[in-house]
Amino acid sequence: MDRHFRCATSAGGPVRAAAAMGSRGQVLKLFKLLHRTRQEVFKNDTKALEAARQKINEEFRNNRDEKSEEKINELLKIASDVEVILRTSVIQAIHTDSDKIVLVPRKDLLQDNTPYLDKPTKKQES
Repeated sequence: MDRHFRCATSAGGPVRAAAAMGSRGQVLKLFKLLHRTRQEVFKNDTKALEAARQKINEEFRNNRDEKSEEKINELLKIASDVEVILRTSVIQAIHTDSDKIVLVPRKDLLQDNTPYLDKPTKKQES
């Protein structure tokens, strides 16, 4: 029997053990998702990749002994929000000259753009 499962079972019964295993699975799933997002968002930028890796690992390490289910859920929500922000809001930029920057948007960030018209055109009647 796994050490974590044994401790959880003896402390609060099988229901508490199942809850602990469930939140542990959620934490691991979110941890992996953040790292996959990091690799996609900061592709080809070794400094940013390493800084993001260290920050993700540090935050999860700092909270690994958290027991409160409320606090764990709050931390999971924050981590999930961070993943969404990274995935939907971060665009890489490359300095090409002293005064020029080239943006490198990912395909999933690009959206169809409807041109703005000052004066809408009249619909033709059939």
